[in-house]
Amino acid sequence: MKQIFFVLFLLMASQIYAQDSNRMHRIAKIKVDSKQLDVYKSLLNEQMNTAIKVEPGVLSYTAVADKKDATSIIIFEVYASVEAYQSHILTPHFKKYKDAVKDMVLSLELIDTDVVCLAKKENF
Repeated sequence: MKQIFFVLFLLMASQIYAQDSNRMHRIAKIKVDSKQLDVYKSLLNEQMNTAIKVEPGVLSYTAVADKKDATSIIIFEVYASVEAYQSHILTPHFKKYKDAVKDMVLSLELIDTDVVCLAKKENF
């Protein structure tokens, strides 16, 4: 039940409208080596901001860490389409990120999702 509420929170935080059925919504659950956490977060931030800036099909990222375990990171990702995601993973900045973090990431689970509902403040 906690996961359902957490996913709904991330959906609200994403500022993405559910009306566009072509959009791809994905959750990435990542476990990071605690000794490399700060470097990992820096690399993640760089990749996310570059993708948002240069890729029109990358619409939103929300990355959060478990308050009880900062090495457990969850990213809610929204892409304009599956094709936009497929293009994204072929970009030089994404490949650079994946190569740089390969020894930092202890586990990765990707979960494709469907939007159930979305509520947000007008100016959020």
